[in-house]
Amino acid sequence: MAERALLAGRVALVTGGGGEIGGAICRRFASEGAAVVVADIDPSKAQKVAEGITAAGGRAAAIGLDVCDPQSCSDAVAFAVKTFGKLTTLANVAAAATPLGDAEKLSLDDWNRAFQVNVTGQFLMCKFAVAAMREAGGGAIVSIASSHGHIGMPGRPAYCASKAAVLQLTKCLAIDFAKYNVRANTISPGAIDTERAALQRFKSREEANRAKGPAYLVGRTGSVDEIAAGATYLASDESSFMTGTDLLLDGGYLAFKGTTTNPV
Repeated sequence: MAERALLAGRVALVTGGGGEIGGAICRRFASEGAAVVVADIDPSKAQKVAEGITAAGGRAAAIGLDVCDPQSCSDAVAFAVKTFGKLTTLANVAAAATPLGDAEKLSLDDWNRAFQVNVTGQFLMCKFAVAAMREAGGGAIVSIASSHGHIGMPGRPAYCASKAAVLQLTKCLAIDFAKYNVRANTISPGAIDTERAALQRFKSREEANRAKGPAYLVGRTGSVDEIAAGATYLASDESSFMTGTDLLLDGGYLAFKGTTTNPV
């Protein structure tokens, strides 16, 4: 299955691996030679992605994972080590969808849920994964942030604040664990063509892409495969001089948006 094999000999654990972006990352990692643990809150979705990878000749195993549960996070790391002998790569993809609403309208439960999954979930996964990476001689952490972690948006306080926290958490991880040869970086996607993202505000993916595309210099939304390509770069030795920073995959959105007028 591997072609260039940028990740040959690596073992990757991908949270949210049953979703559209997480699944694309799992498949790309496997195609580059990594053994992949597909972890998701929905075990059936994780299993489907893992089966697709093995059917294509790759190595994968699935596990249910709740990133809000410390024991579940610890178990997922242990499962990766037991199944494939080590852990070298962690991709933090699991994220919570948050409803629109300003601070006055947003419920405390929705605020807390965003931080529980988007920030604390990544913290817990890194907490347990770093020890395994240290045993493996080093590794790479790739965490999904967002272009909206760089700017404020109306009606998105929980999402924007939690994704900004991911950017800062990852910088601290890079500083603290460089001595163990563990690198940590983020990806900040712009709008990506997924069903989940589209149906939050639009009737269909087609309608979402038509509405969002003009907000990007490239004239369109991004694809899950483009995010997977970025994750592969950050997980591989191609980015060996890169840690504590953010890979902005936003189609030029932040280069010229500069306003929250009629945001999409």
